[in-house]
Amino acid sequence: MTTLWLIVACGALAILYGIWATMSVLSADQGTARMQEISAAVREGAQAYLRRQYTTIGIVGVVIFVIIGVTLGWLVALGFAVGAILSGVAGFIGMNVSVRANVRTAQAATKSLAGGLDIAFKAGAITGMLVAGLALLGVTIYFGFLTGTRGLAPDNRTVIDAIVALGFGASLISIFARLGGGIFTKGADVGGDMVGKVEAGIPEDDPRNPATIADNVGDNVGDCAGMAADLFETYAVTTVATMVLAAIFFKGTALLLPMMILPLAIGGVCIITSIIGTFFVKLPASQSIMGALYRGLIVTGILSLIGIAGVIAYALPQGFATALTSEGKTYTGMTLFLCGVVGLVVTGLIIWITEYYTGTDYRPVKSIAQASVTGHGTNVIQGLAVSMEATALPALVIIAGILVTYSLAGLFGIAIAVTTMLALAGMIVALDAFGPVTDNAGGIAEMAGLPKEVRKSTDALDAVGNTTKAITKGYAIGSAGLGALVLFAAYNQDLDYFTKTGAGYFQGVTLDFSLKNPYVVVGLLFGGLLPYLFAAFGMTAVGRAAQSIVEEVRRQFREDPGIMKGTSKPNYSRAVDLLTKSAIKEMIIPSLLPVLSPIVCYFVIYLVAGGGAAGKSAGFSALGAMLLGVIVTGLFVAISMTSGGGAWDNAKKYIEDGHFGGKGSDAHKAAVTGDTVGDPYKDTAGPAVNPMIKITNIVALLLLAILAH
Repeated sequence: MTTLWLIVACGALAILYGIWATMSVLSADQGTARMQEISAAVREGAQAYLRRQYTTIGIVGVVIFVIIGVTLGWLVALGFAVGAILSGVAGFIGMNVSVRANVRTAQAATKSLAGGLDIAFKAGAITGMLVAGLALLGVTIYFGFLTGTRGLAPDNRTVIDAIVALGFGASLISIFARLGGGIFTKGADVGGDMVGKVEAGIPEDDPRNPATIADNVGDNVGDCAGMAADLFETYAVTTVATMVLAAIFFKGTALLLPMMILPLAIGGVCIITSIIGTFFVKLPASQSIMGALYRGLIVTGILSLIGIAGVIAYALPQGFATALTSEGKTYTGMTLFLCGVVGLVVTGLIIWITEYYTGTDYRPVKSIAQASVTGHGTNVIQGLAVSMEATALPALVIIAGILVTYSLAGLFGIAIAVTTMLALAGMIVALDAFGPVTDNAGGIAEMAGLPKEVRKSTDALDAVGNTTKAITKGYAIGSAGLGALVLFAAYNQDLDYFTKTGAGYFQGVTLDFSLKNPYVVVGLLFGGLLPYLFAAFGMTAVGRAAQSIVEEVRRQFREDPGIMKGTSKPNYSRAVDLLTKSAIKEMIIPSLLPVLSPIVCYFVIYLVAGGGAAGKSAGFSALGAMLLGVIVTGLFVAISMTSGGGAWDNAKKYIEDGHFGGKGSDAHKAAVTGDTVGDPYKDTAGPAVNPMIKITNIVALLLLAILAH
């Protein structure tokens, strides 16, 4: 239990860092009265939205809590509550820091670019460390409570079901937060741009646009709270899935507890390395913002390798020489360390590839900007082409990672690689949360009428923020795909265990995952369609929300001509309220799609196949195939949407920097159209596919537990 306490100390250190960084950010200058007024309006809107969102989620959560408690027991239901509450807390606290850091970043940028970078990154790091710290503390303390206080064996079915339920709670909050926040932010962004930029010809973040405050609110509830909940659940779910595999593979051996604790220990040491890495983010003499952020990330990665080596040497009985066996493969502690190295290499490659497809210095973004010269249609065509092309290299990297780690240590090797990827979540989330802070800072600078030199600094920070947001989405999706593969492996291993015991509900069940089995093909097709259908729901929801904002902004311009003249103020709160209602209503049905799909798939196939043992065999085979179908198409849909949307956005910014005619040119107008298509791609539908993939897999695991109970 000493190791568990050390891991808890690492999680507590992340919380202490968050408190210190929060005090540091809040002590910074808030700027002029006008800047503080704008920031307060953004803060008020964001807090009002999150309160209503979490109230709605809470109602759904209570229903699911009761269902889990009745079917699997209240200890398991407690795990669900722990995951859901901590996921919500991570997002809420991070968002509250973000909406206070925006005005301080804008004010710091009036003095220097380095000052603006320092405040924005520190605000992002608060969210990042809270995500990693709370996730690690939640899983570790709850696992310790079950095995220590309750006296249950680590591989006891209640323990396994309970930590899986914790992952489900985190995932449920994540998909609501991701989708609801994405609908809100992109409804405001798309609607505001269509009327403001295209029709009225006014700049982005112009205070005359009634959707401006809503747009800034959306950056925080979508990119800050949404991403925090997203990576919290990815971190928790991957850790849980690795622990479940360890419980299955090392059951009945002396290595059971050390191997279940190993992913927690890796997470703990990487929190320390991530905290150290944050102090290396300083603007260099070259004034490269991305260079400063990468320096912190590289330091974190190098120190993490050293830390993981130390963890394996300490946690395993004979350190690197410890002999391990699972799935008929024999390997050592050194082999697991190599799997961790592969995980970090995969992380680095995905980050680099995503930057290539979304950065303004590279061919893909420049090609979209060039295509804008000949019109709106060619911009959209080239943007779609880039979005599809952007899936190839990440997929090849993930394929290579799977092949290498599986050859080294089987499925458990893949799990350790993904755990290592997610162990860097503290630093990665810091890069992401940096984005909405800088975006808001630019909006405040524009609305408060600060000098153009200040807006130049905030624009530079914002352009990098766009790239870091795309990078972290690429990282989240790549790790989610591999994490879902680990969950899929846990489903297969669990199913194999239940069918071999042949007890209770699983008596007489046989499995056939051959492609000759029509139920497997049906399952693959059904799983494959889900990410497309889910993404369509998200895109349609943004379209409806944007239409309501377009109508509202046009109405205010029409009924109050003084707005455009600058003699009267727009009604900002009306747009915020419209979007809040729309996002809350629109997020419910899509969010329940991955929750209900595994259940529907199993029971429909069970009935079609005639019930009985034959129907169960067909149902479980189809369900397993469905999970694989979701992973495969979900990975491509998510990467295509997030990278393509990021490229569209930065192509617009590339033109605004003076290329191909600059602001107000025909090329710029075409780029704005492309950006309005890319916005729901990259900030709503694409990122929400990430938790959607994992929820389907977790629900399948819980379904097995319920049927076996």
